[in-house]
Amino acid sequence: MRIGELGRRAGVSTRALRHYEELGLLPARRRANGYRDYDERDLRVVAEIRSLVDLGFALEETRPFVECLRAGHATGASCPDSRAVQRRKVAEVDEWLARLQAVRVQLAAQLGEPPDPRCAITPDAT
Repeated sequence: MRIGELGRRAGVSTRALRHYEELGLLPARRRANGYRDYDERDLRVVAEIRSLVDLGFALEETRPFVECLRAGHATGASCPDSRAVQRRKVAEVDEWLARLQAVRVQLAAQLGEPPDPRCAITPDAT
């Protein structure tokens, strides 16, 4: 399939596909007429890249997953290098969660009891 069809099927722009190619994540075969040529394996690779990016992975972090797929494994996460990247990402997310929890504790503490009004309005005691 040509780059436009791959982009439509994968839900990404042709510009993104060219960027993946520049990074070496998506090698393109060329037809005799110079057009890029992709197949179903490439569609799977692009889907894996997009899925990982949606989870917060940087493009470079997707490389071990892509290499794992290209090596013929059933999933991009089934190779040791991919698992190592996943473990680092889990640790990173745990750090984010700890920081967010600390911020939440501070905000909740600031809410505390409402302050006493400076000037209380009382009903007329007549």
